[in-house]
Amino acid sequence: MGSATISAANWRNTAMNDDIPALLKVHEYFRGASDEAVRDVLAVARVRHLATGEVVHQPEDTLASVGFILRGRLKAVKVDSSGRETPFRIMERGEQMGMMLGALQEPVPVRVFSLEPSTVLQVDHAQAMELTLKHPDLRSLWLKTFAGTLRKQFFGATTKRAPMMLVLIHESPASRPVAERLLARLRDVGENLAVLSDSDRWQGVTGVRFRSLVANGQSIEPEEIRNQVAEWQDTNRIIFDVSAQMTPDWVERLMRLVDRAVYFVSSTASDAAVARLQAFDVPARGWRDKISIAWLLEGNATVAPAVPTLRDYAIRDFKITEGPPRHPMGWGFGGGMERLVHDLRGVRIGVALGGGAARGMTHLGVLKVLEESGIVVDMIAGTSAGALTGVVYASGLDCDYSSDCFAKDLRPSWLFRHITRGSHWSLLYKYRRGHFDPMLRPYLHDWKLEQLAVPCLSVTVDLVSGKSVVRERGDAVHAILESINIPVLSVPIVRNGQALIDGGLVNNIPADVLVAMGCNFVIAVSVTAKMESKFCDIKPDGPTMGRKPGVVQTLLRSLLVQNYNLNAFGVQPADLVIEPDVTGFDMTEFVRAKEMAAIGKAAAREQIPQLRQLLNRLDPQLFPAVNGQPA
Repeated sequence: MGSATISAANWRNTAMNDDIPALLKVHEYFRGASDEAVRDVLAVARVRHLATGEVVHQPEDTLASVGFILRGRLKAVKVDSSGRETPFRIMERGEQMGMMLGALQEPVPVRVFSLEPSTVLQVDHAQAMELTLKHPDLRSLWLKTFAGTLRKQFFGATTKRAPMMLVLIHESPASRPVAERLLARLRDVGENLAVLSDSDRWQGVTGVRFRSLVANGQSIEPEEIRNQVAEWQDTNRIIFDVSAQMTPDWVERLMRLVDRAVYFVSSTASDAAVARLQAFDVPARGWRDKISIAWLLEGNATVAPAVPTLRDYAIRDFKITEGPPRHPMGWGFGGGMERLVHDLRGVRIGVALGGGAARGMTHLGVLKVLEESGIVVDMIAGTSAGALTGVVYASGLDCDYSSDCFAKDLRPSWLFRHITRGSHWSLLYKYRRGHFDPMLRPYLHDWKLEQLAVPCLSVTVDLVSGKSVVRERGDAVHAILESINIPVLSVPIVRNGQALIDGGLVNNIPADVLVAMGCNFVIAVSVTAKMESKFCDIKPDGPTMGRKPGVVQTLLRSLLVQNYNLNAFGVQPADLVIEPDVTGFDMTEFVRAKEMAAIGKAAAREQIPQLRQLLNRLDPQLFPAVNGQPA
């Protein structure tokens, strides 16, 4: 039996919110509850569909309701009297908030917001308590489930969660094998999967339960689908695998049911994909935050197509390659599938790369070791030299190749190599003559940040507003030039009413940017954590008179001193900090990029055991232990 288009005819007579009762019945706090109890809860409840980042509770507000999480995940952070936030807990599908604290009827000092598109069923606390008096079975179930939650928190015992609902949508049959790769990886990390598909490719696949959505050329009845989903409640993930050739009614029913949707699209079919998303009326229906695009990079393609309106239809996208990377591309280029797996499992690893002029070449070594250790980076944020190396890495270029290119392209010319402080004057010359743009274009072309293999952000400072500016879209070369635009060496870049200079003046290690973007594990790399006690020929215990520092040398030293003193603040949001010692290198010695990268590799290797241990705590299946130790 081949694939077939799902008809909407069988869905037309179902109620718009039929998925809410179905989701409630498989919720941890309602499994086994009587139909009458469920009906009474629904009669007084209200449904909230939350976009990513939407706030559910503010610390100054009274917690007066119980919220049952039907889809998605919420994050709670404690807020102290000074406004400082510290992580409290993550609440997932099947959990609740407010059942006990709501009894206080007073402000609770936590801020709760959604980490992803979520649906919460809210019941006024007083009404919820009245329902427990009316329905003793519900009271017993809620107390037992809450006790299980406490047991998990105190003793590490696990409770079974309702399966996540995922739909894989295929623009063409060519992406079906990619879906098989995805599910194979999910099985590798121990997920128990079940598939409802309009294709027979899953028939007989080991470790995957299968039910066809098509029988005798017709779509099966919606009641059969609901019954099948209920039967598969012992799985980790229920997956709908369907063609994009769906009727609007079917799309609506499916999108209301699932937690997430991944739309597989060839990089050559972007126009057709956007047209289809427009036809689905994604923005108006509030589906954007559920949808991710998986671009299939075919042939020699190294970036996704430029689609200016993509963010109107999808919250994020992934670039998936056909095979292993070919030189000069590195393993970061080929990590798209693993990034998608991370995302589906709620893991987002960010790397914050700090500024430090030529010393920023050290970042390439750190990134190389992360690759060699099998740790796929989901997002990068860079300031100044961190933006320079970060954007180049995000484009997919191999780290060793990039360090060679930086050393070659930034090598002072013959004239500057034969004058005193020639590397300083060479750097000034490159800034004043605008050499960085033509140097970077052969590698980054006219690509946009959003087209690159790895999501990447750059940080710059706007002199008009006096605030930092985070770039996550737009011309990749422009993003670098804005972030490395050192004052005095160059004039501000004026663009769109902003006057932009080096981001290190305000935020030299942008770990906080990654946290704000949803990363739940952040690695910060600082090349300014250590500073040599020598400037020019001046030493603390040396003669008072020495060779006078030059203008460029003084400026770079001033920036280093500033960043050195702000280092502790910049790395504070990070879960792991890597601080290579590159004090033996001048701030303009780009020609020694490979040496600095080697120091970065050594510093990163020292931290890998601790990093593995921390990641094992984040997701033991993705980052398993071997012989009792994190792999």
